[in-house]
Amino acid sequence: MPTPTTIQIFAAALFALALVHTFSTKFFERLAHTQPRHAGLWHLLGEVEVVFGFWAMVLMVCMFALLGKPQATAYLDSRNFTEPLFVFAIMVVAGTRPIIQASGAAVQTLARFMPLPRGMALYFLLLAFVPLLGSFITEPAAMTLAALMLRDTLFSRAVSARLKYATLGVLFVNISIGGTLTPFAAPPVLMVAGKWNWDLVFMVSTFGWKAAIAVLVNAAGAMLLFRKELARLAAQPEATEAAVPLAVVAVHLLFLVGVVVFAHHPAVFLGLFLFFLGFATAYQRHQSPLILREALLVAFFLGGLVVLGGQQQWWLQPLLMQMDANAVFFGATALTAITDNAALTYLGSLVEGLSDDFKVALVAGAVTGGGLTVIANAPNPAGVAILRGQFEDGAISPLGLLIGALPPTLVAMLAFRLL
Repeated sequence: MPTPTTIQIFAAALFALALVHTFSTKFFERLAHTQPRHAGLWHLLGEVEVVFGFWAMVLMVCMFALLGKPQATAYLDSRNFTEPLFVFAIMVVAGTRPIIQASGAAVQTLARFMPLPRGMALYFLLLAFVPLLGSFITEPAAMTLAALMLRDTLFSRAVSARLKYATLGVLFVNISIGGTLTPFAAPPVLMVAGKWNWDLVFMVSTFGWKAAIAVLVNAAGAMLLFRKELARLAAQPEATEAAVPLAVVAVHLLFLVGVVVFAHHPAVFLGLFLFFLGFATAYQRHQSPLILREALLVAFFLGGLVVLGGQQQWWLQPLLMQMDANAVFFGATALTAITDNAALTYLGSLVEGLSDDFKVALVAGAVTGGGLTVIANAPNPAGVAILRGQFEDGAISPLGLLIGALPPTLVAMLAFRLL
């Protein structure tokens, strides 16, 4: 392991503090209720999306002070912020009323053909069909759609916290592994697919079919476990909002496709996004309020992770490279819980001469652990931002998420290792 610089050691310490802060957000939200005099500060510190952006700011202030402006700005300029910008744009577009209504209609239609009670069928499709759809519309878009539809159906009812956390765990795990049918939808796959020449056929034959089985098992298991409570979903009243004209839906879908197709070209997808904002304003009567605040918070979270994570290579990469193909699967699964899974696979892509087994095990482990924590997979903060208002104190317990995600994570591990 190379000798770390002072800044790298300091950044690792800040990264550890950010992790502790992530697990403490519920504590700060409770302080906001018990100490109303400083409620604003406690609410700010309780925003999980603010955590990594806040500690990244601390890092940059120290870099400016210790290294000077040229080196500090050079480091920022060397970071790639395409993913945070893309997640911001796709969340806003995918979270509009026309897209949600079209997606809801598709799910309702599929539910009618399933030999299950309506509530169980809808629940299964939201945890299985939508995550697998993420392989084509990207994981952040799938997370946004699934979270919004769950918020407006099941999570708007008086259901148990146990059901909420189990659902959240299954959703996060299924989104993480459900994007592996294609080489462009899952961030940890995207980081390596081009360099390692992984095409669509390779992804489906190596990861996709195994992931699909795990997604179906996870969704079916949760559905059967909570079948009694899911009767509440069947009683959900029909939406009272006026139907959006098909022409408006079609335009929204075109914008969504355009943003997805040009996901790696910020100048293009941000230009499309600005045109989209103009269209949404022109036809505001067919819109619900855009989720700009939630999307900005998620982008801020991911941007902070990019800044802080860029200083962790000195200890993460040697740790990964010490493992063989078998150990790296379990090691990547565990490490993903404390760092973004795309960062792990990116570090692996920098090493030459890796065996094919090592490459597959690294990516499989990275996507398997993608539901364990809010920072494990890039779309997770989007789900948290949308759903946290439905939890006690308006905050999602990291421990509750971890416990809810463990069973589906185990299913994913078995699928990737035994099938």
